[in-house]
Amino acid sequence: MAQVLSKGANAPLSTTDVRVEISSSTPLDIAALLVTANGKVRSDADFVFFNQPTGPGVRLLPPSALEFTLTQVPSDIDKVVVTGSLDGSGPQTFAAVNGLRVVVRAARGEEIARFDPVELTVESALILVELYRRQGAWKVRAVGQGYASGLAGIATDFGITVDDPGAPPVDPPTQIVTPPPGQQWGAPAGQPAGGQPQWGAPSGQPAQPAGAGGGWGAPPSAPPPAQPPQPTQPWGQPQQSPGPWGPPAPAQPAGQQHYWGAPQGQQQAPPQGGGWGGGQPQPPAAQQGWGAPPSAPAGGGGGAPVNLDKGRVSLRKGQSVSLVKTGAPPLTRVRMGLGWDPAYSGRQIDLDASCILFDGRGKDVDKVWFMSKKGARGAVRHSGDNLTGAGEGDDETIFVDLAALPPNVEALVFTVNSFQGQRFTEVRNAFCRLIDDFTGAELVRFDLSESKPQTGLVMCKVARQPGGPNWTMTAIGEFHDGKTVRAMVGPSKQYL
Repeated sequence: MAQVLSKGANAPLSTTDVRVEISSSTPLDIAALLVTANGKVRSDADFVFFNQPTGPGVRLLPPSALEFTLTQVPSDIDKVVVTGSLDGSGPQTFAAVNGLRVVVRAARGEEIARFDPVELTVESALILVELYRRQGAWKVRAVGQGYASGLAGIATDFGITVDDPGAPPVDPPTQIVTPPPGQQWGAPAGQPAGGQPQWGAPSGQPAQPAGAGGGWGAPPSAPPPAQPPQPTQPWGQPQQSPGPWGPPAPAQPAGQQHYWGAPQGQQQAPPQGGGWGGGQPQPPAAQQGWGAPPSAPAGGGGGAPVNLDKGRVSLRKGQSVSLVKTGAPPLTRVRMGLGWDPAYSGRQIDLDASCILFDGRGKDVDKVWFMSKKGARGAVRHSGDNLTGAGEGDDETIFVDLAALPPNVEALVFTVNSFQGQRFTEVRNAFCRLIDDFTGAELVRFDLSESKPQTGLVMCKVARQPGGPNWTMTAIGEFHDGKTVRAMVGPSKQYL
């Protein structure tokens, strides 16, 4: 007959092949941690959960059971901790969960012990039971200890690193200064970041004299020797240009817009059919504002920022859209759907969508991912993990209440990575799409047509527009190596 355990009680296990089953009124994420005598895991490999369903002597059986072959648990493991956390699809705390029960069974199905955790309040994750060694045998203890910080809180306590350990600093992007009307010069290579821009004139053109009202600073090389003053020209030899900024740029081909650089605040895609000239490698999307004259931006032309006036916008890599519709109130609640398919039939692809929140200084202030499904005081929520990539439509969804975001949050970067180390050459049809959460209407879509043998992808960003409640979405589509969201923080900073 099964032994009914109260909190803190224990019972011997009569067999080393056992199964732990968890039932409740709402879906839970079940996990196990193999812990040494010092109370910590040896490495991340000792964490068994939906993204890593097997470990030494432990196997996860979705949706709500774990199988143990205790003779295969390494000798330096002192206990195995069984946890349950809310998956985000239902109640936010265990106070609203009913019928929570843990049953330990032998391999043939007979019940060994039972535990019903009670008196739960603000917890979003629980240590349910633990299987532990005692004098050469194994026992089970009823724990029922709760955490308000979700599965990430439990994992951290047992030595799993779930936060950014301190990514190497990323140089801030070169400051882009909009030149006076009629000027479309780009910054010269090698311009130091930060501080007052000290750009010189374009190559082959004379620099604006200091103090003449210009802001471009000294020329890159020493100025030519001054010409001797002429009797009728007391201020020296005049410049050969018709104006203070040097000779005009070469004429554009007939019918082509004079559009040398993206509008202020707008990133622009490269020209159709080409790269960035001269066979040079294409620069990152965040730096695509100073290239050769692009084709007309999606949904508009003439250099005007693209918005939602004409309905759904389809972005190409590097393009942006202002999430504004003339005459309509600002967007408040949206959801970002991300999807992908296996490149080969019969294969399963386990990718994880995440959202990294940055402040105006480029510091990551929060992260929402499969192990921490809420952020920014609930303003950002994760739908949960898709383990296969199978099926049509969105694989994972991240909900964002733009109006409820803390004022220090300036940008949200959406990433996809593979915890199991699968590479994006195994993936096809990756996309992201922004949806109005009130109407269900698709507002913006970005389909990624390329793949690379790397484990992480910075998909897109949504950034706050200066001085108002509106936002801009930018398609990024750049690949990096990173199996977890913490590994994607550093690469994401370069696209802010």
